[in-house]
Amino acid sequence: MRKNTRKTTRIAMGLDLGDRLSHVAAVTCEDEVRGEWSVKTTQAEMREFFSDVPKETRVVLEAGTHSPWVSALLEELGLDVIVANPNQAGRAVAANGGKNDKLDALLLASFGLNSPRLLRPIKHRSRQAQDHLSVIRARDGVVAMRTKAINMVRGLVKSSGHRLPGCSASVFHHRVLEHIPENLKLAVLPTLEIIKQLTKSIRDYDKRIDELSEAYPETKRLQAIGGVGPLIAMAYVLTLEDPSRFKRSRSVGAFVGLVSRQHESGDSSPQLRITKAGNSYLRRLLIIAAQYILSVNGPDCELQRFGLRLAARGGKRGKKQAVVAVARKLAVLMHRLWSSGEIYDPLYSKSKSVQLSA
Repeated sequence: MRKNTRKTTRIAMGLDLGDRLSHVAAVTCEDEVRGEWSVKTTQAEMREFFSDVPKETRVVLEAGTHSPWVSALLEELGLDVIVANPNQAGRAVAANGGKNDKLDALLLASFGLNSPRLLRPIKHRSRQAQDHLSVIRARDGVVAMRTKAINMVRGLVKSSGHRLPGCSASVFHHRVLEHIPENLKLAVLPTLEIIKQLTKSIRDYDKRIDELSEAYPETKRLQAIGGVGPLIAMAYVLTLEDPSRFKRSRSVGAFVGLVSRQHESGDSSPQLRITKAGNSYLRRLLIIAAQYILSVNGPDCELQRFGLRLAARGGKRGKKQAVVAVARKLAVLMHRLWSSGEIYDPLYSKSKSVQLSA
């Protein structure tokens, strides 16, 4: 008779993180509940609670707002930490019928102990990468505020029967000043001043990102690609952080959610939309770069030629598909250049070493 060597005394803890209060549940290999607790979502409370937990305990939590610092704290305490992909964990929890904080904690512990692969564990970035990526995120937030303010001004003027001239966001605050109707100046001028300050903040962020990029020499190689500036290069490097995470460059396309969903059944294999998995901000930046590459101002390169051929196949849908395809190939190319150290050749051929199978 084969001896059962499985450790039945091992315990896993599920941690359902809340903004102010988190729930903890401990289960054994036999799904026996050993305890349930609530702990405040603060560094002091988390450290005090988990300091008494045995080091061999596995702690499972979902990726979210608090998961970077919580997982780092738990690892510092010597615990075995699994950070679950929230999409995968959400489906696993939903499949078990019902959702509440206590139940989520129990299910996270159970899945983490018995079926951790189902949670598609992720690895958080280093503290430095998170801090530098926060600068890029903050810039994106300021850009969104400026866009909303500009749209509000245009809407107010349009509702009064006038129309402001088209111009770039960076010069909007002084370009439209003379076109503001007299009866709307009281309402609009303060907003134009805000837009001016937001534009200055964006420029300051751009300077800061340029300075930070000096610490990441690999971004210079990526910026050789037309349409990829310091912002996109930095966001790409900081999001991936380690190129060796991917055995093949083409895997990056799936990582950023730029590959089609699959739903094959028998002889049926419909063309579905992209998965939109992974980092949505990086995916948006890659799409913006692809749009520039395919524009009249875009550089003559293999990426552009490929995209234009694809777009020529048919109408508006073809153009959208071309943008997504170019963004995916751009993600693959950037990883290839980063991991191999090769010099970018805009008009590479299949006989050269940089291949873009995506």
